[in-house]
Amino acid sequence: MELAPQALSRPRDAFYWRLLATAFSFLLFGVGSLCLRVLVFPLLACLPGDGLRHRQRARHTISWLFWRFIRFMYCSGVLTYEVQGAERLGRPGQMIVANHPSLIDVVFLIGLVRQANCVVKQTLFHNPFTRGPVRSAQYISNDGSMAMLDTAAQALQAGQTLVIFPEGTRTVPGQALAFHRGAAAIALRGAKIITPVTIKVSPTTLAKADPWYRIPRCRVHFNLRIGEDIDPQAFAAQGPPPQASRKLNDYLHQYFTKELATDERSTARS
Repeated sequence: MELAPQALSRPRDAFYWRLLATAFSFLLFGVGSLCLRVLVFPLLACLPGDGLRHRQRARHTISWLFWRFIRFMYCSGVLTYEVQGAERLGRPGQMIVANHPSLIDVVFLIGLVRQANCVVKQTLFHNPFTRGPVRSAQYISNDGSMAMLDTAAQALQAGQTLVIFPEGTRTVPGQALAFHRGAAAIALRGAKIITPVTIKVSPTTLAKADPWYRIPRCRVHFNLRIGEDIDPQAFAAQGPPPQASRKLNDYLHQYFTKELATDERSTARS
């Protein structure tokens, strides 16, 4: 299944309109996150059900709102997008591994997978706008500890879908990808399958250290391509855990480097 809305008729170089729409998008995200914390999730907590049911409601709410947010940015002319293979996301025990070129990569992926868990930055658990949603959804704090690896692996073993960015932070434009071995270690411990998602953003926007107002001269396009599944057990059989983790991490790094290089060559030819 491909999600590729038709391009809007609004001129692509409507710079000041897109700047205004981008500013409103950030305002909407911040106010929406605060409303979730102080209003929506306290009301959801009053509904009947156990802890699992409350977590499911929270994740479904965040996913639904994230996709509405993506649609708002599309309809307002901030961006266009294409998703190839979305139907293969959201399976039990699936670890979704993606590169991280932009601030809103996680918004796309959580929006596409209704009940996904996610390894997120530790600072989000202390940010007044985001701490309510991430705690209610029981996302996993990326604090770099062994306990974090265990929690993530246990989530996969329990049949959850887990979204993770092996880079740990956004890619620095012009620099090579740098994958941490933690994602590979989690996959070997608990994932049934690994599904790579290559994210291409053209032109670059909301990259690491980029302020929100530094928008490109033309409307940005997001392309998310879901790759073929990877069997983690094929790497687990290649040696003790540290060696297997290194080999899997190297494989993922080479996979994304190759996929992104292919995209760059195709763009240059066009």
